[in-house]
Amino acid sequence: EDKLKLCIDNLTDKSAKTRLAALESLRQAFSSRVLYDFLTERRLTISDCLERSLRKGSGEEKAASATVFALLCIQLGGGDEAEEGFKMLRPPLTATLSDSSASIAARQSCARTLGMCCYVSSDLIKSLALLESVFMSSYPNGEGVLPTPKPGSAGLHTAALQAWSLLVTICPTSRLTVLLSHHLPKLQACLQSSDVNYRIAVGETIALLVELGREIDEEFEVEDGESLCECLKSLATDGNKHRAKNDRRKQRSIFREVLHYIENEDFTEEKIRFGVENVYIDSWVRRRIYDAFKEILESGVRDHLQFNQLLRDIFGLGPPLILDAAVKGNKISRFEKHLFNSAAFKARTKQRNKVRDKRADVMYFTF
Repeated sequence: EDKLKLCIDNLTDKSAKTRLAALESLRQAFSSRVLYDFLTERRLTISDCLERSLRKGSGEEKAASATVFALLCIQLGGGDEAEEGFKMLRPPLTATLSDSSASIAARQSCARTLGMCCYVSSDLIKSLALLESVFMSSYPNGEGVLPTPKPGSAGLHTAALQAWSLLVTICPTSRLTVLLSHHLPKLQACLQSSDVNYRIAVGETIALLVELGREIDEEFEVEDGESLCECLKSLATDGNKHRAKNDRRKQRSIFREVLHYIENEDFTEEKIRFGVENVYIDSWVRRRIYDAFKEILESGVRDHLQFNQLLRDIFGLGPPLILDAAVKGNKISRFEKHLFNSAAFKARTKQRNKVRDKRADVMYFTF
């Protein structure tokens, strides 16, 4: 705690180097440990310092400040404390994101933070519109031609699109219907983007939107579905030598999954292990949510899944498990693991059915 207090004090230091070092230390601490009690008492002080950095700092400092604030919101659990901080920092976050003269790194970080903080806090519609205004500049013009990307713009569009798709997962049905009809055709055209990461983000977003459309209407079909599938097949088997080998491999893997889902409505389930528990990623919605938290928390995501009540509520894990020293020190038996997995499976199935059977028009901004 003494080290954290010193870092917080250093956020107001005159030296930009000292402030950046303090921000990096806080980022590492916030991502690797759950510090709710410690931060609740100091949230206003930290938020005030981060706001100052976002308004007056360099591009690097703005990017670091935005990331630390996203972590602060996750630490506070998305309640009134997080919402109060979001109201304070939303103006500088949106100002930086909208500022074309700001550094790309700062704008990318602000896009991710805006999506995450809105997801766990509030202000959905305004944030959706702002993020749309950023990545829609990559949409084709009236003649169907994609614009020539500016240096660094693909990374910004990727961050904004991923943040937007995270917020789409909590949109009410009435709003979602409008988004589907407007964005799906334009996103299909963006599959021809020259940037591999943006193409992948577009493909995953298309799969997510189709999944949400099918939850609203079982007969939902993509406009010009045959053309979409042909494009996905091309990307799933892309062997162009002018692209890096790792890029080709990553692209083919993702687009095989997207194509398989579009054609067969089948998602390849993934199991994330942490401690003695598991999280099942069994839909594009849950993958987008998990990936968003993983991007910000990095290697600390498993610790937060284990102890952070916000993440446990989001993924339907219930209260944190309390294990005595004997359990911690010994590997659990196969029978105990079977019982635990069975309970987790039942809880997961119950949560899935609740969402799929009745998609409400009511918006809940706070978990």
